[in-house]
Amino acid sequence: MKLGKYSFGIGDRFAREGEAQLRAIMKAQKAGIDISPVWNKSNREHTIVNSKPEDTRNEADAAVAALGYQGAYFVDADHIGLGNVEGFLESSNFFTLDVAAFIGKASSADDVDDFLDACEKYKGEWQIPGIDSPFKVDEEFLREMADRFLAAIAEAGNIYRFIKARKKDNDFITEVSMDEVEAPQTPIEMFFILKMIADEGIPVQTIAPKFTGRFNKGVDYVGDVKQFAREFEEDILVIDFAVKEFGLPETLKLSVHSGSDKFSIYPVMAEIIRKHDKGLHVKTAGTTWLEEVIGLALAGGEALELARNIYKKALKRKDELCAPYADVIDIDDQLLPSVSDVDSWTSEQFANALRHIPGHPEYNPGFRQLIHVGYKIAAEYGETYTSLIEKNKELVGSCVEENLFDRHLKRLFNL
Repeated sequence: MKLGKYSFGIGDRFAREGEAQLRAIMKAQKAGIDISPVWNKSNREHTIVNSKPEDTRNEADAAVAALGYQGAYFVDADHIGLGNVEGFLESSNFFTLDVAAFIGKASSADDVDDFLDACEKYKGEWQIPGIDSPFKVDEEFLREMADRFLAAIAEAGNIYRFIKARKKDNDFITEVSMDEVEAPQTPIEMFFILKMIADEGIPVQTIAPKFTGRFNKGVDYVGDVKQFAREFEEDILVIDFAVKEFGLPETLKLSVHSGSDKFSIYPVMAEIIRKHDKGLHVKTAGTTWLEEVIGLALAGGEALELARNIYKKALKRKDELCAPYADVIDIDDQLLPSVSDVDSWTSEQFANALRHIPGHPEYNPGFRQLIHVGYKIAAEYGETYTSLIEKNKELVGSCVEENLFDRHLKRLFNL
């Protein structure tokens, strides 16, 4: 199974917007960009909203059937490990192996020695084609690589082999994720990580590194765009070299997690992937849930009231809701509107505060981030929430489609 050159993770907290998401993808395809849709949802999200992996599969299959979609599509078991992958085996054909928790764990002395022996040829000063500055590799650097990453990639190998042994057709996409850590991986570190992956026999098709800067949920990139551009391009060049050097799949490409709303770096990524004719995978899961809330607000009446109540409860439970996402949100409490302010807002004011339109005078990134992590509140409303989504399906769906196509796909692919 091969992943297309361009692919988009279109996760959905409540499995209600599959058709709207797919309509956006199909619009891009009509404009000349072939994008593979990947419905992704993590075990954490399933646990919070009391859903199951098969719900995501059912949503994807139903959307494809309803719209007569003919292309390849995938269902991603997002951020899984050995402890939770079992429940995803039947419904998923894309597995994001999250090994961030194993970075820095010790490996056996024999494993370290084997790695050092295998890397002997890379010692010294050498260059990767396309990268101006040479890399210097010595024994100390290689030992540091082994200490930081060898156990993590060994765990990725364990997860991959577990899935391979249990998938009847042995036909699935593998991604390795290392983004949810504090320190970014440098391009030269990426090279040796890819060597470890190849040594483990993992046919990885996407890899999600940690880049410099903050990739906070639902808001724009925070950091030095020029530095990001340099890292992003060098990572692409490293991947290109590693594919040839280690025999990794030719479809291997970068994956950008928390990729929704990173509008300031979309032009950078667009330019670089065009320059080198390379693919890209972008995950945009949480932005769909935000568009549902925007749609409810615009519907007015009881739907607007529910949107207000979700925010009010999220404000009271801010610490609880933010805790699982502490590394990927950054909320300035001074930006959070008061309950009385929100109660006074019209439908349009609520939507404008939540909708990510850079430069809009009413856009509030703190408000947006808190709602982003507040989907647990909507889950607690149960049928009250989902029935209002269904009642306002056309309006909500138009918000989802517009956001994905007009604010994301058009920006990223210059449509």
